[in-house]
Amino acid sequence: MEHTYHNLKKQWKFIFLIGLFVAALSFGTTLLWPLKYRADAQVLIISKTRAGVDPYTVVKSAERIGENLVQIMKTDDFMQKVRAVEGLELDWSALDSLNERQRRRAWPRMVVSSVVYGTGMLNINVYHKNPEMAKQFAGAIGQALSGQAWEYVGGDVILKVVNSPIATRWPVKPNVLVNVGLGFAFGLLASGLFVSRKNYL
Repeated sequence: MEHTYHNLKKQWKFIFLIGLFVAALSFGTTLLWPLKYRADAQVLIISKTRAGVDPYTVVKSAERIGENLVQIMKTDDFMQKVRAVEGLELDWSALDSLNERQRRRAWPRMVVSSVVYGTGMLNINVYHKNPEMAKQFAGAIGQALSGQAWEYVGGDVILKVVNSPIATRWPVKPNVLVNVGLGFAFGLLASGLFVSRKNYL
């Protein structure tokens, strides 16, 4: 064990350089993928309170509605409602260039939603190579939900945009820092194992 530690310490420059090389390789590979920004918005699900219904039940009902909406937002029908939103110039060219099957797979990857349990909040995350366009799409989705979600959940529910869209300052997909860090760690581990095994042969 002490001999192995001594060899690793002796070869630390080699191990470090391999780590840097793999990190650089990971960085270059990451840049081959299109960089995407994320826009975030929040919608509050408000269930019309009935007499005798406790607040806990109201929140749980909102959560169940939110779970249904998360699935509905992945559908082609909802995408068409977003297309129909007026007053925003949305760039649909990337999706329109795909065939129907590809478009139905791409839309849920572009628009990701989730329920904030215990609050009745619905998070909306939109990924796009243009941060301003990501904001526009998130805004359109919020409008579609607040104006037409009753078609899916009934008229006893109100959806209100409580946080307007805001885009990230830097690309979030793919995660460059994470990929580089993992590449560096893998390079260190692989080269360390190589040095250790070489000295046992």
